[in-house]
Order: sequence, then C-alpha cells, then structure tokens
Amino acid sequence: MNKLIHNKMAILSIGLLLICSFLPFFLPDYFLHIAILVLLYAYLATAWNILGGFAGQHSLGHSLFLGIGAYTSTYLFTGLGITPWVGMWIGAGLAGLAGWFVGYLSFRYGLKGPYFALVTIAIAEAMVSLTNNISLVGGAQGLDVRWEGNNPLVMQFENKIGYYFIILVMIAIAIALVYWISHHRFGYQLIAVRENEEAAEALGTDMLRVKIVATVISAILTALGGTFFAQYITYINPRNVFGEGPSIQILLFAIVGGLGTVWGPAIGALILVPISEFSRSWLSGTFAGAHLLLYGSVLVLVMLFMPKGFVGLFEKIKQKKFRKQSTPSEKEI
Repeated sequence: MNKLIHNKMAILSIGLLLICSFLPFFLPDYFLHIAILVLLYAYLATAWNILGGFAGQHSLGHSLFLGIGAYTSTYLFTGLGITPWVGMWIGAGLAGLAGWFVGYLSFRYGLKGPYFALVTIAIAEAMVSLTNNISLVGGAQGLDVRWEGNNPLVMQFENKIGYYFIILVMIAIAIALVYWISHHRFGYQLIAVRENEEAAEALGTDMLRVKIVATVISAILTALGGTFFAQYITYINPRNVFGEGPSIQILLFAIVGGLGTVWGPAIGALILVPISEFSRSWLSGTFAGAHLLLYGSVLVLVMLFMPKGFVGLFEKIKQKKFRKQSTPSEKEI
C-alpha cells in the first residue's frame, strides 16, 4: 500500500515538474515574475518548515540565514569577483555555522516555544544593526549586484526564464529532501520532538542533536535561497534581507499552506504571493494600503476556518469522502 502511494506521488510530482518546465515559455513577463516569486517563497517556506513545521520550533528570525547567504555571495562577487555559484555555498556554510550556534545556544539551555522565537528574532535584528554599521558591505545603503549582462556563469540572464529554471530546480530538490526526511527516521524524530519532547527523550531520542541538525539543514537551504534572491533582485540592504519582513512572510506561507507537511509551504506561496502582487499592482494606485488589507483578510480567514492550513482542509475533505464511501447505504443494509 505504501509503495503504491509512493509511486503515485512520484508520478504526480514528475507530471507537475514537466508542466512547470513548459510554463515559462507561455507566460508574459509580469506573470513570469510572479511565478518566480511563488517558487522562491515556496522554497524559503519549505526550508523553514523543516525546523518550524516538522520540529515545531517556530523561528521568527530566519532572515538571519537569508541575509548571510545574500550578503556573502554578493560581497564575494562584487568585491572579489567570485561567481555566485561558488559564493552561494560559502554563504550556506556560514549560515550552517550560524544555525548551529543559534540552535546550540537555544536548545542547550532549554529554550523553546516563544522564548526560542524571541531569541531568533533578536539575533536577526542585531544583524540588521551590525550590518548597518559595516561600510565594507555598504552599510545602511546596502549592496548592488554588479551587472555583467547575459552570463549564466555568474547567475545573470537577460530574461527571466533562466532565473525561473534555477529556482524551479531548487524547490524541486527542497521538496524531495523534505519528502525523504518525512519518511525516514530523522523525520519521525522531528515529529516526536514536536508532539511531546519528554516522551521522545524517554524513548531515546537525542533532542539536542535532532533540533540542532534541523536548524542547520534549514539554515543552509535558506542561505542558498538568499543568494538567488540577491541575484534576482540585484540589490540588498540590511532591512530587506535581515529584517523581520522576510521572516514573517516565510513562516506565514508555511502556516497558511499547512505546517509539517511536504506540500504545505508551496501551496501557501501559490495562494498568497499572487494575491499580494496582484492587489498591490491593481489597488495601490487607487486605495493606498488596500493590498495589505486584502492580504491580511485572507490570512485571518485561513487562521479562523482552516487552523491546519489548506493541506489540512484537503485532508479533512478526503477523510469525509472516504467515510461516506465506506459507510454502507440503507439499501446495502
């Protein structure tokens, strides 16, 4: 039975990947831009979901790792001429070390829940202040990514199709990794820690190791996304990568889609990013702030009526349908 489910998931995933591969050739430039943002935020939310969804450790400062990845690769490229394809892995390594530090500092001393969330957001905000005062990386003005024209060797393209395929590969790998984690021992340990830490520890789970490993993996993936963000946007500053805005957006996509699920973050990004972008484009000129009101209304409705996100809603509908089919009718009785 499990093998049949895995085969179906594999076929559906391959089919979806093929559809996404042909999609950019038929989209206008503006809609292609939105598709890239959907994939980017789906990727970042998937990375956050490993720690926040599966392990239940809700980080409010994941922009720390996003910023480390973005600033490292951008500085190495702009200042030293090192291609972002190399710089992204250096940034990921530094983010992994930062993730280990944050995880060890927090979990070694028993911080969890709101206390862990406060520590993460405090460290991210500290990085905003620190980066603002470092002239080597542009200070408060930030850094511009040096444009070299259509050059795939430095992750730069004349049109958006090149960027689209890069982030498509990244999200495909991230989802495959999360799917693998969710069906292996490490994933079961993460869920056990999320549901009941005392019981998990009593059964022999090394909670400190599990939570630190989850933090490091999540940090590395987020930093890789930070490099893509910098190369695509071509400008970064302390607030737009280390600030609270990116952190809140990332976790909202995961919450709206479904925490601790493989596809939840992608579904959340698919729903919320177009709403945000279209409402900003269509309503901001006429009604200032209307896009924020609409965006917030959608979030409130999801929180009220779908506490487990859209994936939870789909599962609920599926279970009701299954019960209806399995319950014998009066004629059968």
